[in-house]
Amino acid sequence: QVQLVESGGGLVQAGGSLRLSCAASGRTISRYAVGWFRQAPGKEREFVAAISGLGLTKYYADSVKGRFTISRDNDKNTMYLQMNSLKPEDTAVYYCGAAESVSVVRSSPNYWGQGTQVTVSS
Repeated sequence: QVQLVESGGGLVQAGGSLRLSCAASGRTISRYAVGWFRQAPGKEREFVAAISGLGLTKYYADSVKGRFTISRDNDKNTMYLQMNSLKPEDTAVYYCGAAESVSVVRSSPNYWGQGTQVTVSS
């Protein structure tokens, strides 16, 4: 089992930045790829970014490329999502998920956190 806890959400003005954290426990997190997802009100959960276990491979949704950066510190069992140039349409609950491969984590993580709210005001 892997337990994930997100933090770092909040209210920010358009153009601002936030850094989300996803703290992991339970197993050796370097064995797991991690992804970030978001769900806006009335919409389905969507993929945002993913990173392989050792951080060598990263993927981004087109909507966040060039603005968001995913990273991880396996010594701290923590993954991050740096979000810059935020837009009102980035408003959503952000979730981190984990799976044993990056191809799986991009679509259907085996483990999920509880989510953290990000609100971007115009």
